[in-house]
Amino acid sequence: MIRTIEAIIDEHGSVSLLEEIELPAARRAFVTILEELPAVQDDTALLSEASLAQDWNKPEEDLAWAHLQPVR
Repeated sequence: MIRTIEAIIDEHGSVSLLEEIELPAARRAFVTILEELPAVQDDTALLSEASLAQDWNKPEEDLAWAHLQPVR
């Protein structure tokens, strides 16, 4: 599985991931250097994601929003 994770690289080349990850073993990674400075991160959305997922990831939620999904 390929995942994209935001990180900050300081002027010495040290990489700091902006979220914790767990991997079963060492993995290779690509690093893309962006020209702009990182946006100020609002951790509120990240901190509430797990809590909100309990409500969002239910079959009745999928059914309630199904009318907005493209026809398959």
